[in-house]
Amino acid sequence: MPGKLEKPPAPTNPYSWWLPRHHKSAGFARRLLRTFLAGQPDGERFLDTGELLLGELVTNAVLHAKTPPGRLIFIRFELDPDSLRIEVHDADANRPSVPHPATEQDESGRGLWLVSQLASGWGCRPRAGGIGKMVWALIDGGSQ
Repeated sequence: MPGKLEKPPAPTNPYSWWLPRHHKSAGFARRLLRTFLAGQPDGERFLDTGELLLGELVTNAVLHAKTPPGRLIFIRFELDPDSLRIEVHDADANRPSVPHPATEQDESGRGLWLVSQLASGWGCRPRAGGIGKMVWALIDGGSQ
């Protein structure tokens, strides 16, 4: 059943999964990415940056998306020989912004800034045929 943190099937390329808006979803999404990349030729070269960016994007969707109760988060990974594309979909149509933390001691506000610095490209667009938005990040294999 979508929305539960259950054991997913073996990953395919591309791979997608539905997650609940829950504080454990970022960790579960990172485990899904690790499993996905382990099954792909040379996938491990994307692991460190991929886990960081995916965790930030899912956390952003969990903490900041203004959605009705029960709405899920959809994640999607696609690997080609030169890049990893990560997508996080949520039901909030508002586009995220990249705030700069006011001070070095701020404990939040760095997620999208990190994405903007580490991804070879990233963006946001309305979901095709659906409610909300999709935030994507592209990790270039040459920069790993």
